[in-house]
Amino acid sequence: MTESAVTDPTTALLDVEGLTKRYSGLVALSEYELRLAPHSIHGVIGPNGAGKTTLFNLLSGMVQPTAGSIRFGGVDITAHAAHDVARAGIARTFQNIRLFGDMTAIDNVKVAVQQRLPISLAMTLISSPSYRRNEADVTEHARPILDRMGLGAMADRQASSLPYGDQRRLEIARAVATNPRILLLDEPNAGMNPTETAELLDLIRRLRDELGLTVILVAHDIPLVMGLCDRIQVLNHGELIADGPPTTVRNDPDVITAYLGRASDA
Repeated sequence: MTESAVTDPTTALLDVEGLTKRYSGLVALSEYELRLAPHSIHGVIGPNGAGKTTLFNLLSGMVQPTAGSIRFGGVDITAHAAHDVARAGIARTFQNIRLFGDMTAIDNVKVAVQQRLPISLAMTLISSPSYRRNEADVTEHARPILDRMGLGAMADRQASSLPYGDQRRLEIARAVATNPRILLLDEPNAGMNPTETAELLDLIRRLRDELGLTVILVAHDIPLVMGLCDRIQVLNHGELIADGPPTTVRNDPDVITAYLGRASDA
């Protein structure tokens, strides 16, 4: 296995050491390591049951590790709850879309914007001038995010009525609205057609370039990962079996055996 994306932990935006999760007798993730540079697009692949979802659940604070540590921006967030991790600057999407289907597209984004603005329950109940100003600020923040995602014209449509690919982009918009530094994308092109997938690749690159985001991407779509990511890790049975640039990972014998199929003569 090659060395991690960043070898000097002092330069890493995300520094993960020995991350392990056990469920009774099952080891879902074992001694996972990552030192991730800012503004990179990092891919994680592997067969079903390899530990990819467990990894995202650990990085986002949805579950707590059995062992190991997670440092984000130099701060230990290993034991932080999911809402604290999100406030710190790590946002995620899910393989199964989790939008508020009965709400409009812009209201889905406004929910995410609101969590980073100082709005108290008392201000909401009495509809104070400060609350009304904050409501205007929330809308002002939400609309440009929808525009960036190409969803501006659909702002007032019910989320569940949007085409599937647009629902995927809306979920990313909602994550971006929390103003993260790291964006975790779980199978972002699941169910998309080739045209929608190509547009998604362009969107992810623009988010990295225009917003300065760092992206960690889990996907089964090997061409997408190989064509998009600066560096790729491969998990198998909870263990990290490869870590390197796409060309190295593509030709790694362990990866070919575990996931990519038989090696070609090309």
